[in-house]
Amino acid sequence: MAASDTSASQQAFYDDLVKHELILPLGVPGVFGRGPVFEDILARFNDLISAVAAPDGAQRLHFPPVIPRALLEQTGVLTSFPHLAGTIFSFEGDDAQHRQLQEHLAAGQDWSALEKPTDVALTSAACYPVYPTCSGTLPADGRLIDVTSYCFRHEPSGDPARLQMFRMREHVRLGTPDMVVEWRDTWVTRGSELLRSLGLLAAAVPASDPFFGRAGRMLVAFQKEQKLKFELVVPITSVETPTAVMSFNYHQDHFASKFKILTGPDTLAHTACLGFGMERIVMALLKAHGFQVSAWPDAVRRKLWA
Repeated sequence: MAASDTSASQQAFYDDLVKHELILPLGVPGVFGRGPVFEDILARFNDLISAVAAPDGAQRLHFPPVIPRALLEQTGVLTSFPHLAGTIFSFEGDDAQHRQLQEHLAAGQDWSALEKPTDVALTSAACYPVYPTCSGTLPADGRLIDVTSYCFRHEPSGDPARLQMFRMREHVRLGTPDMVVEWRDTWVTRGSELLRSLGLLAAAVPASDPFFGRAGRMLVAFQKEQKLKFELVVPITSVETPTAVMSFNYHQDHFASKFKILTGPDTLAHTACLGFGMERIVMALLKAHGFQVSAWPDAVRRKLWA
């Protein structure tokens, strides 16, 4: 793993993950395969989420890891996070352009100019395709949706916990402001208890999204001032700078205004989401308890492999 900003602790943790065949290098920072033990831990934790959340009665929806490019534009990703977005290009040329493409390949030259943008983009948050499906007036008690997707964010890093392609499980709450805020606050407590029950040193902290540019700094300040985002952080490659493994985001009427989601005549709904960074939680467990699952504390093993 080559990255100029890689710390010694990040490199050591990455090397251990590779050594124990928990991840499989693919030559690009933040993009790697997962071994069977890694996937088993992730599946067990995913089942635990389902068990904890079952009383809520969320509706389970499924989407592919791509969204219409128009939706990427509507959600505001290109306005707020253009540096993270991933759009999909494809070759649409004729025979002459194909020959030109082959010539570029043979010469080791850049061929990307011969491709054109398609109508789809990579999903950067699992909740994005949910909002268009909720247009109109919500039921009296709102809606709660459970969704999982691979997500892409263009932030290559030497930190093995900062992936470019990763799985995010999200619960999305839609309703009145009181409903949404109460649900979010309940899950901050519930999420903390869940992670601590697995022996993780989780702490809830105010946070902000990585908005881009000068205008983004104002949005960061607003987000923190209004307490719109919290994260649960856990030490993975650094005790001093723990890693966010869960996030809790209150959008107010941001998405409802874009997709006309209502709680009544002319009354915009509010929305919030909680996100589980699935690979990061697996890494947190491996860091806390070691690379041999058979040696993990009995209480943790019972919790995951009940």
